[in-house]
Amino acid sequence: MTIEEAQQTVDTWIQTTGVRYFNELTNMAMLTEEVGEVARIIARQYGEQSFKESDKDKVLADELADVLFVVICLANQTGVNLTEALQRNLAKKTQRDATRHQQNEKLR
Repeated sequence: MTIEEAQQTVDTWIQTTGVRYFNELTNMAMLTEEVGEVARIIARQYGEQSFKESDKDKVLADELADVLFVVICLANQTGVNLTEALQRNLAKKTQRDATRHQQNEKLR
């Protein structure tokens, strides 16, 4: 699925199953919540925290997909074409960081 197809698929789902988009502030709060759930898994799976019994059924892929879904919702409702935005962002990073990371001693 391309990013464009993902944006269309989410929009179709919202219009048919979700009834309508939550407002932008609600979606921003939901995005923060979903990123927190990703952080919780990462802290337990790759960090030093241990899993609580209630955390053991959480799957990183599901939580990352939740983050992506809300990001797509926000893009759709604010008129952002994520394909174009990502292409511009990568071009900016490529120009800005052309030698920065190769010269970073910390990355060797």
